[in-house]
Parts: sequence; C-alpha cells; structure tokens
Amino acid sequence: MRRSAAAVISVAWGVALGGTFACLLPYLLGDWHFHRPVLYWTVAQAAGGLLICVGLVPIVHSFIGFIRADGTPVPVAAPPRLVVSGSYRYVRNPIYVGFVVIMAGEALLFGSPGLLEYTAVAWCVGAAAVRFYEEPTLARKFGAEYQDYRRAVRAWVPRLHPWTPGGPSGAVGQDQVSRPEQRLH
Repeated sequence: MRRSAAAVISVAWGVALGGTFACLLPYLLGDWHFHRPVLYWTVAQAAGGLLICVGLVPIVHSFIGFIRADGTPVPVAAPPRLVVSGSYRYVRNPIYVGFVVIMAGEALLFGSPGLLEYTAVAWCVGAAAVRFYEEPTLARKFGAEYQDYRRAVRAWVPRLHPWTPGGPSGAVGQDQVSRPEQRLH
C-alpha cells in the first residue's frame, strides 16, 4: 500500500473511531458536559486536559508506525510485518492505553463520574478484544516472533525502558513492527 493512501486511511479511521468512542458516544450518554463537583475543580480540569494530550501521543505514534510499515491500524489493511517499534517498544497496546488515558482525562476535564464508568467499560471491552481476538490472530500470523515480543513487552503497563528487538528477550529484527492490535497489544 502506498504511504499516502495509508496515511489517509489511518487518519480517517482514527477520526471515525476516536470521534465515535471518545466524543459522540459520551455525548449521547449525557456525560460530555462540564460539571463542577467540588470547589477548585480547575486543577482537575487542567490535569484532565494534560491527560488528553498525553493519551494522544501513543495513538499518533502508533499510527505513524503502521504507515511506515506499509499498513494502517485498520485490521483489513494491516502491515505485512509485526510492528514492534515506536510506542510498541514500551507497551503492546499503545492505542488502547492512549484511549483509556484520554477518557480518564475527559472524566477529569468534565468532572463526570459517568465518563469514568464509561472508561472502565471501554477498557474491559478493549481488553477482551485483545485477549480473545487480537492476540490469537497475531500468534497465528507471526508465530514465535510475536511470542518473543509478547514475553518481552507487557500488554497494559508500559515499560520504563524501551524493548530492543533482537535483544536478550527475543530474536525479532529491528525493522519489524506490530499491527494496531498487533497494535492493540
């Protein structure tokens, strides 16, 4: 796939999914408006805004990694090789982790306990998708290469130091990458 096409598809996918699950659905559930649950809530709102920005970093970084690997985060247009670079060197599911951080930021920004509950449910749904669909799919597609990566990099809690492919914990090549879910892992 040409990189320009991959970039357009990735941006459209990110806007469609991110807009739906991080904006439209919380709005439709009635949780996307400002509350002021306690005095001096502006500190929590500032922290929420910061979390939203922090959560965008691994998502954007992951999308760039997929494009560089000649693919997209869209499952039907995934890269042909396992993506284990960029944010994937720290955590197997940077897109999901970024989304949960963004949603926690929204909960603080809006002062909404409902958004916090939504975030917990969304993480459970994402974790189930990873466990029962993405991990088995990646294991079938990439075999021992994925298993080495899976042993070296945690699914949900980022490493303090980036994993080096081909290092002591695995024999994966430097140029390889993980799909979005390959990416989601």
